[in-house]
Amino acid sequence: MTQAQSAPDSARLQEIAGDLIQRAIKAGADAAEASVGESRQTELSVRDGQLEDIERSESLDAGVRVFVGQRQAGVAFSDLSDQGRQFTIERAVAMAKAAPEDPYSALAEPERLCQDPPALNLFEAVEWSPEELESRAVAVEKAARAIEGVTMTDTAFAGYGQGAAAYATSTGFNAGWRKSQFSYGASVIAEKNGAMERDYAATSARRVSDLKSIEEIGTEAGERTARRVGPQKIASGTMPVLFDRRVSTAFLSALCSAISGPAVARGVSFLREKMGEKIFADGITILDDPHRGWGHASCPFDGEGTVNQAREIISDGHLTTWFLNSAAARQLKLDPTGHARRNMGGPPGAGPTNLHLAAGSASRDDLIAGIGEGLLVSEMFGPSLNANTGDWSVGVSGYRITGGQIDHPVSEITVAGNLLDIFAKLVPASDLEFRGAVNAPSVCVDAISVGGL
Repeated sequence: MTQAQSAPDSARLQEIAGDLIQRAIKAGADAAEASVGESRQTELSVRDGQLEDIERSESLDAGVRVFVGQRQAGVAFSDLSDQGRQFTIERAVAMAKAAPEDPYSALAEPERLCQDPPALNLFEAVEWSPEELESRAVAVEKAARAIEGVTMTDTAFAGYGQGAAAYATSTGFNAGWRKSQFSYGASVIAEKNGAMERDYAATSARRVSDLKSIEEIGTEAGERTARRVGPQKIASGTMPVLFDRRVSTAFLSALCSAISGPAVARGVSFLREKMGEKIFADGITILDDPHRGWGHASCPFDGEGTVNQAREIISDGHLTTWFLNSAAARQLKLDPTGHARRNMGGPPGAGPTNLHLAAGSASRDDLIAGIGEGLLVSEMFGPSLNANTGDWSVGVSGYRITGGQIDHPVSEITVAGNLLDIFAKLVPASDLEFRGAVNAPSVCVDAISVGGL
């Protein structure tokens, strides 16, 4: 590893953001906000031990949103020359003057702004040279190919990136942060009697020490792939289903969509009447923590510059909050919750940061043993959700559970149900790992419709 010499600088981006605000006000905007982001990424891939591709990307982008009365307009752009900035600002103000009025559109109230952003650990000043990247990619491929049954490599990769961001408003807010990212993994193919299957494993973290070992990731990729060869079909029916932790996050994603403030304000959420009600079982906790050290989605303030903090979204099974940005909060006549999500050049959305379902007390193996006869889902394809009713279906593959043990691989299956029923029955295992921004342990649903033969 080598020490980074010229990492993206958030202070420089704050200067740019402040300049954009000044230009917007001079051009006739009543209020304005600006976002600036810079990233540098390098990713390398190998196959059969040989270098296949290396990509280096660098970007510096900005976005402004301006307000003229209750009219707004936003523009994203990458020409940050003096002429480019001025042209873009003038265009944004002209667009705002022609836009329809929006009674809920405005910057966050000044008293809600984060006056003292916490210093979060998100950046490690380390670079991986191309030689180091290739060495890691080759090693993870070698570990995966060492598993019996694995015959080919789809790809093996390693990469790292550095980035910085800044956000400023005409109400006096201007702050930024830096972040880093490291990753490697492999996707391989196994074959048996002419049947072929593909699977993968990867690890990603903001600091090198949080990565899983190369041997562990390569072995996981190879073993997962080899186990999938020769899938069978199963008969349709209602049965217990265990969702592996790699796919159980789909339930959290569906929950997030349903409690998004803009969706609730529009009335397009199956949870729109459920605030304060029990929608999960006793003891279920789902936590959002924007300040987790080295977290994948950690941020010192939300996308509007307002204070954010850790919250139990689900507490003992009860729904406690919506994800509210300022506009949705005004529409619903509630206080913002610090969940605004920056949309460069456009109005902010609303959503979680580092979200996880708390682990349960039973091990994954214990839940499998308790199922007896059922299904283990390890992969999902094309989920479908009716946002108004919660009706949900998804194509899956995985393994048949027989006699309380994993039996043979299965595929060409559909799992379907209503998320209100699924949430109420969901039982988490104890195998929670923090692999990304949204994490969950394996979860068991004791009775769900399975479509097969």
